[in-house]
Amino acid sequence: MKEVKAYGAQDKDAPLKEMNINRRDLLDNDVSIDIMYCGVCHSDIHAKLNDWGNAKYPIVPGHEIIGKITAIGSNVSKYQVGDLVGVGCMVDSCQECSACKEDQEMWCENGSTSTYNSKDPHLGGHTLGGYSKVIVVREEFVLKVPTNLETKAVAPLLCAGITTYSPLKHWNVKKGDKVGIVGLGGLGHMGIKFAAAMGAETVMITTSEEKAKDAKRLGANQVIISKDENQMKEHNDSFDFILNTIPVGHDVNPYLALLKRDCTMCLVGAIEPLENVHGANLILRRKKLAGSLIGGIKETQEMLDFCGEHNITSDIEMIDMQDINNAFERVQKNDVKYRFVIDMETL
Repeated sequence: MKEVKAYGAQDKDAPLKEMNINRRDLLDNDVSIDIMYCGVCHSDIHAKLNDWGNAKYPIVPGHEIIGKITAIGSNVSKYQVGDLVGVGCMVDSCQECSACKEDQEMWCENGSTSTYNSKDPHLGGHTLGGYSKVIVVREEFVLKVPTNLETKAVAPLLCAGITTYSPLKHWNVKKGDKVGIVGLGGLGHMGIKFAAAMGAETVMITTSEEKAKDAKRLGANQVIISKDENQMKEHNDSFDFILNTIPVGHDVNPYLALLKRDCTMCLVGAIEPLENVHGANLILRRKKLAGSLIGGIKETQEMLDFCGEHNITSDIEMIDMQDINNAFERVQKNDVKYRFVIDMETL
């Protein structure tokens, strides 16, 4: 084992602070990565605060990792020392079940291994994430980063990027489709960029008039203020697809009314109970309310390649590692445009 510096918390009420953690010795199929940048995801905050009731302490968050390979195992064939790579939300899975064989490792039937807060199959205990100097990962879960992109702004693509890209691809968003993106935050700003790059008529749907200008800068063709009932009614039965990024429980019925017959709204933000869904909003036009998580490794690589082709990155604010507790507070207040990224040289 190798001891490395990290930032983590001993319990849900403790601040994140410097600590030492262990990384496993290099196995034959492993790569060792010196971490350069790590994005700050709202999931990091939920996990640290034990909002989902499954936190394992000490917790070291971070699953939007960019770095360079410093060592490779004897059987590694896809990567070389010096390669610029990424690690997202998963670091292992069984590779044998039907989900894994279909490149859907996030739904591994035997349980995928998350980058942090999962059972560690190698060292015992639980996995520790990217708020650290080094991570060791099997090569099947390492991603090639396009070198033409601004490296630090690639980090959030490993979670926010794939979370929004995957449903847009799954529901076959294409040129000419009218696509709504509900909520302008870390996920929503990526949804706008992807839908626009796919050629869709991209419409930002937000409660905030102040966000309209920024939404258009990001690529939206139009903005609807969801609090304005007249604006909403003007667009009823007109959308081919809606990506709903609102991160808390809310009334989905006004958004379902916007869909065309046989079309879908996909939730990617609200991992909690929703208010009552009116059945008529689904039944009378055969509309669908669906959900999506992240994407498999193959699709995540496809997303990164798409970003390289279309010059897409996240809008970020850089922070030092020592500012992470303040960053957590600001994320909870929605005070960031649109993702924090940690410069790991400051650890």
